[in-house]
Amino acid sequence: MLRTQFEEELDKLHNQFYAMGTEVSAQISKTVRAFISHDRELAKEVIDSDDIVNNYETKLEQKSLEIIALQQPVSIDLRTVITVLKASSDVERMGDHASAIAKATIRMKGEERIREVEESINKMGRAVRDMVEEALNVYIKSDEAGAYEVAAHDEIIDELFVETQNMTVEAIRENPNAAFAAKEYFQVLMYLERIGDYARNICEWVVYLETGKIIEL
Repeated sequence: MLRTQFEEELDKLHNQFYAMGTEVSAQISKTVRAFISHDRELAKEVIDSDDIVNNYETKLEQKSLEIIALQQPVSIDLRTVITVLKASSDVERMGDHASAIAKATIRMKGEERIREVEESINKMGRAVRDMVEEALNVYIKSDEAGAYEVAAHDEIIDELFVETQNMTVEAIRENPNAAFAAKEYFQVLMYLERIGDYARNICEWVVYLETGKIIEL
């Protein structure tokens, strides 16, 4: 394969990964909206869309391994392929968590809800979605400095996580009848917090792509 053709193959990997990330970002936005608005149909749509993300990951993995086997890339080219392999796995897990939140939406039908907790979950969900989108942007731009900045946003998500957990505990003390809802809130908060962690991982892969160094941000 000529060098120009090889570079085109690498560009396709990047673009397919970005498309996968964009799909997951949309799912995160939908699943939080479904949970807060108690929209079971929208939740089912998110669950059904999980196959799209899985297919993206499978194709990216197959193409990446094919490039490694046939082209035996070295240096920055090899780092590019490894980055796509690792980052696509992180994005696939984000999609799994978005689907899990959608399933919680369905389980919550008819249960007593706590409005202030759901408002806080909505706020955290927006912060998580924004971080995912920003992580994808620094990836597509190969922006090492931006990766450090975006990774730091995970602290905001962690603060919202603790704040909303505490709010849920207090709400249950006042209204024990909402105990089932509280259990689901804790699960949803955990899923959102983990999505933030995976967005930070993408930032770490950007640094690896640019420097060859594996670090924790």
